Amino acid sequence: MTALNALLRPRSVAVIGASADASKMTGRPVGYLQKYAFDGAIWPVNPRVETIAGLRCYPDVASLPDAPDAAIVLLGPDRAEAAVRDLAARGCKAAIVLASGYGEANEDGARRQQALKDAAGSMRLLGPNTIGLVNLTDGIMLSATGALEVADLPAGRISVVSQSGGILGSLLSRAADRGIGFAKLVSTGNEADLDSSDLIEHLVEDDATDVIAVYMEGLRRPEAFKRAARRAAELGKPIVVYKVGRSESGARAATSHTGALAGADRVYDALFRQVGVIRAGSFTDLLDIPAALVAGRRMAGERVAILTSTGGAGTLLADNCGIAGIEVPPPDDITTERLATLLNEDQAAIGRNPVDVTLAGLRPDLFRGAIDALLESPGYDGVVVVIGSSALATPDIVAGAIVECQARSNKPVLAYVSPHAPHLVRLLNGKGIPAFATPESCASVLRALHRRPLPPAPEAIAVDEAVLAGLPAGNLNEAESKAIFARFGMPVTREHVAADADAAAAAAHAFGGEVVLKILSRAIAHKSDLGGVRVGLTAEQVPDACATMLETLRAAGAPTPEGFLVQERIRGGIEMILGFHRDPQLGPVILLGAGGVAAELFQDTALRVLPITRADAEAMVGELKAARLLRGWRGGAPADIAALIDAVMAFATMAGAAGERLLEAEINPLFVLPEGAGVRAVDGLVVLR
Repeated sequence: MTALNALLRPRSVAVIGASADASKMTGRPVGYLQKYAFDGAIWPVNPRVETIAGLRCYPDVASLPDAPDAAIVLLGPDRAEAAVRDLAARGCKAAIVLASGYGEANEDGARRQQALKDAAGSMRLLGPNTIGLVNLTDGIMLSATGALEVADLPAGRISVVSQSGGILGSLLSRAADRGIGFAKLVSTGNEADLDSSDLIEHLVEDDATDVIAVYMEGLRRPEAFKRAARRAAELGKPIVVYKVGRSESGARAATSHTGALAGADRVYDALFRQVGVIRAGSFTDLLDIPAALVAGRRMAGERVAILTSTGGAGTLLADNCGIAGIEVPPPDDITTERLATLLNEDQAAIGRNPVDVTLAGLRPDLFRGAIDALLESPGYDGVVVVIGSSALATPDIVAGAIVECQARSNKPVLAYVSPHAPHLVRLLNGKGIPAFATPESCASVLRALHRRPLPPAPEAIAVDEAVLAGLPAGNLNEAESKAIFARFGMPVTREHVAADADAAAAAAHAFGGEVVLKILSRAIAHKSDLGGVRVGLTAEQVPDACATMLETLRAAGAPTPEGFLVQERIRGGIEMILGFHRDPQLGPVILLGAGGVAAELFQDTALRVLPITRADAEAMVGELKAARLLRGWRGGAPADIAALIDAVMAFATMAGAAGERLLEAEINPLFVLPEGAGVRAVDGLVVLR
């Protein structure tokens, strides 16, 4: 038996610090194990009493009749470490530590947490600062959550991994009120040892789990999470994550624009998208979406029929569907004719969506016939039945009709219960019909039910230390940076490094026509902010421009540049930004967006966590508002999107090959020229560790 199997399905449980007073928090775990009929051995440990709840109580861990599979430690931080050490020495496979006052508190707490982990040795540890776990599949409650006082907790096929103990209890009680069942719920707390990725990896393989809901504050091991998510996708087990921390007090200080544009929460968005994880937009979604997904039905497209017996509620739902990007098209001619005949109404009146059957009343035969007609229509991928107040008198008739019709189709059927009727929501959920009390919930669920296939996993890029060999730490100047880009196949502008104004003028004469003049400096990342960029100069204007730049820098107290950069002038392109930075939690991130000096103003960007596939690069382009410009806006010539995607892939390859030394990199602007003309890196920056 593995440690995680022992933790979730133990045959014997030691309760360290158990109290004989069932009203106390420390008295709950033994009571809950008995209440839910745990059929294994329960060994309370408390030197001050001889029996607890009719069970023999042991004075210490050494006195236990055998090594327990799992233990729940109810002691404070001052005594928990010794108990954990004793359990590990006794051969316990896994222990749960409920106490707080560890890493979440302060530096002293962090030291206590490390000592706790050291005391556990090879024994696996859940917590500290956790409320424990609940296994409803097997009736095993290793928890002190008061939510277990609820009279009826139905078992189901949704498992929960939460980094908060309170959220575990909240979901458990909310689900019970709505007739939604869970398989297993685990609170990981401070994650001194076992983390959320460990539990997700385990639950993905659990035969009793079909959907995993995750309350996430952060990720300790992104690669493990990626593996678990891709494995879940292979097995057809959706993962739904509610990630807190979406608001940000401000962008982190960064040398490049990319660091300011790539907010931490947006990186999580990108990661979830890449590995097929559904992100819950609200806490309510964390229960609603899994409750619908567990039925196992998915929408092949985004077209939904709404059948309503109350016009206002149908309109409300249709409006929310539109906001969520769900189509609500009118029925096709054959379906319209079928509905009109069934309901004895004029086709012009019935050929709309929502389909309003208010006048026909809730006659079971008509209700069933209308649902069947919409489910059988090739124009719809799912059906939502709006239940109005008239159904309150005959809830079983309504529920029975929906259940009967759903059994004849593989399309999802949802119910929106318009009046306040928790009993009706509970009844429908209990019969396998996902039911919701708000139109917003229905729309979010419909969005989640339309799932696209997960693209193949990208291949890792081998690190090549030669890429950055001999280069100094800190900012590279533009010429050094672009030399690295060019090495990986990214087209750069023709340019010449000039030591002084005379050399710059000579370079401009050699180019012919108008040129771009820039200061060349490792110390100045944003040259245009200090007057260090001049566009459209003739060779004759270059010397004066060089002098003006140097004087402006002196006046600003800026360091003297290493020289000047003279480059060809690029015309007729669309300015983009292509960037790289390291997220503190999720690692290397690539960014594509609308570029130029206003990049941070418009913030039209798309992100991906490296490595990426070409499909990722194509999707990044498609997510941008600037994609309309690239495709040809209002008669404009289309830009070379294929070359842009090539550049994204080359940039990603460079970032992977550069390894940990690369902190930031950016091309801004990257000019995307008309179709067939390619792209040009016009300016660039690299920052090295």
